[in-house]
Amino acid sequence: FSVRGCPRGSDRSIADKSFNHHNKFRIFSGLFPHLIELITVIMSHQDTFYMDEDFEDARNEELMDEEMDDDCDEYKEVEDGTVTAPPPASSYIPNPIDPRFEAVELTDIVVNPSVKVGPQDFVLLKVLGKGGYGKVFQVRKTSGQDSGKIFAMKVLKKATIVRNQKDTAHTKAERNILEAVKSPFICDLSYAFQTGGKLYLILEYLSGGELFMHLEREGIFLEDTAAFYLSEIVVSLEHLHQQGIIYRDLKPENILLDSKGHVKLTDFGLCKETIDAEEKTHTFCGTIEYMAPEILMRCGHDKAVDWWSLGALMFDMLTGGPPFTAESRKKTIDKILKGRLTLPAYLTPEARDLIKKLLKRHVETRMGAGPEDAEDIKAHPFFRHLDWDTVYAREIEPPFKPDIQNDEDASLFDTKFTKMTPVDSPCDATFSLAENNPFAGFTYVAPSCLEQQPAIIMSQHRVRRANAPNIGDESMQ
Repeated sequence: FSVRGCPRGSDRSIADKSFNHHNKFRIFSGLFPHLIELITVIMSHQDTFYMDEDFEDARNEELMDEEMDDDCDEYKEVEDGTVTAPPPASSYIPNPIDPRFEAVELTDIVVNPSVKVGPQDFVLLKVLGKGGYGKVFQVRKTSGQDSGKIFAMKVLKKATIVRNQKDTAHTKAERNILEAVKSPFICDLSYAFQTGGKLYLILEYLSGGELFMHLEREGIFLEDTAAFYLSEIVVSLEHLHQQGIIYRDLKPENILLDSKGHVKLTDFGLCKETIDAEEKTHTFCGTIEYMAPEILMRCGHDKAVDWWSLGALMFDMLTGGPPFTAESRKKTIDKILKGRLTLPAYLTPEARDLIKKLLKRHVETRMGAGPEDAEDIKAHPFFRHLDWDTVYAREIEPPFKPDIQNDEDASLFDTKFTKMTPVDSPCDATFSLAENNPFAGFTYVAPSCLEQQPAIIMSQHRVRRANAPNIGDESMQ
């Protein structure tokens, strides 16, 4: 379970860079002895490393090659595998609105007042993940019809999130997407609630752990194993795209396995909602090693970025690392934009062909970029041995079945976290739950958790290269 702001190895999300902020407090005292002291908190934020529409030219110069061409349309591949790329768009002026009071609508769920859930209804068992934004705990519910059930509780600090409008919007988007998108390949949201200082997402506990941990343990996957995981990822992305959602953060850490070994996508904080077929977005987000070139160039992107990330993930599964890496972010970006793709000689022709077609820098020629979306990928010979109806039905036997001893078993999660003492620390800064609450409407109770409740009213770098085989050069097509 991923918490944004938590780096692992070199796989760090640009959107997850820490912020340099400070609070300014002005205290005004009255002249009367019984006058309550008025404290006005003015949140001001300095320049951040958040790469988005308001990303400044000074930051662009650190990441983009100054010799890139002037027009996004001139970005193309040449015979030796290199490309020319445009400079980023001109700077955008940030919205001056105080991010604490950002007006963003959320879907409201109104339930019977007797059905109230809060932190007091859960016992902390283990830490599953930790980052700059908060923590993910394994918890057991202690009340209600699902008393005794194990969940994953994602706890986010409001004071950290509200410092940037985009972080606030991304957090709301994650909650809304988890509520709206129901699929056997998507992590379920059961509850969402808030206190003065924190946001809580109560998620399905997936005891199989992160695909990252299994890939780290194995080094590389056999092609049949990779085909299984990739097929379930394809149908999960297909479902999101059908709902108008671009995932934008596909990487091994965000792919979890359930107790039977099937795939579930999690961490929807960087998703883009309600994108029409012809619409493009310009947000610079994701994890560099799996990020599509058009995101790096900021000339607009659509759902095709998810298929590039699938190609990078497939390469990772079969070779032991992402296709383009370097000792710095700038050099990694340069390789993604202009580097040569190298493929190991041991890959089958089908695997080589699919990787090359997914890692096309020119979007119009990338597999999956057309109106058929996932259908083109599902028809590729690499998946010829799979029956897609059985994939959708989750009837294929997973190559790895987690050895789970009991419902609290967290042995397949990183011991760096599970050895920590689980403590939900109090917050220094709190926000009113009534007036000007930037997270109004965050509360949610899944219908499945209300079935027996009356009178319900609802409204709508890893370092694991040592065992990787030597790879040979192959020019990018």
